[in-house]
Amino acid sequence: MEVIRLGYPHYKDKNKLPATAAALGYFDGVHLGHQKVIGNAMEIAREKGLESAVMTFYPHPKAVLGQVKQEVKHITPLPEKISLIEQLGVDYLFIIDFSTQFASLTPQEFVDQYIIGLNIVHVSAGFDYTYGRMGKGTMETLPFHSRGMFSYATVEKLAKDEEKVSSTKIRGLISNGLTDEAKGLLGRPYTTAGIVAHGDKRGRTIGFPTANIEFNDPYVLPSPGVYAVRVRIRGTWYYGVCNVGYRPTFEIDQPKRSFEVHIFHFNDEIYGEQATIEWHKRLREEKKFLGIEELVAQISLDKQRTAAYFGISGD
Repeated sequence: MEVIRLGYPHYKDKNKLPATAAALGYFDGVHLGHQKVIGNAMEIAREKGLESAVMTFYPHPKAVLGQVKQEVKHITPLPEKISLIEQLGVDYLFIIDFSTQFASLTPQEFVDQYIIGLNIVHVSAGFDYTYGRMGKGTMETLPFHSRGMFSYATVEKLAKDEEKVSSTKIRGLISNGLTDEAKGLLGRPYTTAGIVAHGDKRGRTIGFPTANIEFNDPYVLPSPGVYAVRVRIRGTWYYGVCNVGYRPTFEIDQPKRSFEVHIFHFNDEIYGEQATIEWHKRLREEKKFLGIEELVAQISLDKQRTAAYFGISGD
């Protein structure tokens, strides 16, 4: 997949770009609904002998337009979004630098410069896709703005249990610890990639060494609790139990959530290395124990429940 990053204005010569069928959207999560839109563009590309493409934006429009006061959290930060779209088999990915200048384009200017001007000859987008200044361009106005220069398809919503599969819904599930439900909407387990950092090493003193994972990308992160997870270290997947929270048993001043994974059958030194957590199921809430013995007994039980969930040996 060729990744093409564009600002405003862009200086691409449409005559030097392949004719493409492109899916348009922000696509945070690349969930099943997004895959439906992208799949539609890919199918039309095959039918018409075109290259397939996806157009997305970075950073998030809400962050640029001041619609949120805090940093926008993502299901898939940009590097992961690129990887997932590539895995779908897309030929080209256009990443538009979303700036205030770009946001000021009228719907017609956006279509002329970023669809017609990029040799996109077919557009697939969701029924609620908007474009141009203040989102005044819609799938209903697209036929007018197309000037007859490209075809288009409106992809209806994908629903599960009569509710639209959406990034907003998935963010809410993850934030509330319902990672198993988020999996059903993503079409895959939710993952977060971080770096193994030095912690206080308390786990090894009680027989359960943990990897302390720190995340630099702005992920949507699961709520405090204990989770059955898988962890990828050095290209290999391992099973584990992850504690998310503030470790109340040790009564330490910890304003920031920690993410500590006890990895089954693993005892290597991995400080500074990348680790990817695959979130499967929340086992319980985080709680304060009366002492170390009670904590150790609970961790042993958590391991057993995790092993039973994955259908593996808990030894």
